[in-house]
Amino acid sequence: GNPELPTAVNITWSSINFKTILQWQPKPSGYFYTVEIHGQTSNTRKKCIQTTETECDVTDVVRNVKETYTAHILSVTSSGMDNFEEPPFAVSEKFTPYNQSNFCSLVAKDSTRRNGSKLQQGRFNPLTPYTFPNGSFLSVRDIFQHDLEYRLYYWKDQSSGKKAETSKSHTFEVSVDSTKNYCFYIQGIIPSRRENRSGQESLVLCTSVGRNVLDEYRAEVFIIIAVIAIAVITLAIVLSVVLCKRRRARSAR
Repeated sequence: GNPELPTAVNITWSSINFKTILQWQPKPSGYFYTVEIHGQTSNTRKKCIQTTETECDVTDVVRNVKETYTAHILSVTSSGMDNFEEPPFAVSEKFTPYNQSNFCSLVAKDSTRRNGSKLQQGRFNPLTPYTFPNGSFLSVRDIFQHDLEYRLYYWKDQSSGKKAETSKSHTFEVSVDSTKNYCFYIQGIIPSRRENRSGQESLVLCTSVGRNVLDEYRAEVFIIIAVIAIAVITLAIVLSVVLCKRRRARSAR
């Protein structure tokens, strides 16, 4: 090979919901990179051939999510792929998508329902880049099957007390105070994993049952009411004392 060409460093796998990106450094100058993906049981696949970028989308070549892969980042010249000499390359850490791909739960605002004292939440099963033979996308649930469970964290709006419910399905129904608003988020859990058991948290959403002034400004309102009450009581005491002194003065005369 050509030992004068620098090789890639800081090679990392970045994968969310099985969308997998390979990243490395440094930016090439006067040469190119070519990515080779090596699987334990699959043939070597080349991606991002002679690229000047330092990242490569390898989602389609790591489709067998339970297989373990390594990436070879080859440093090549413009004619480096035409000769029979092996170019210098760097090797990544091993990567198994099923065990290492991060996952996030997406919650749609219109999927939240309030039915009296019941909070219903669903439709947060995210899709992956992979498809069924009919062209529809596989979801995270389709890949993990029963290994995946979801956890719903919820609490009364403007309160710090948090509760949690766990479900194997992608729907929840929990009992709540029908007069209060609630905030919540979803997090996926894979108990069978040794690492990366918890997925990324969804955005926090809150219900809206129609807040009144006391709900919005409860502390401020109570303080104002307390101040007014103290002022009224103080005024009443002062008036009583003044009137009492005047009566005594009149009696003395």
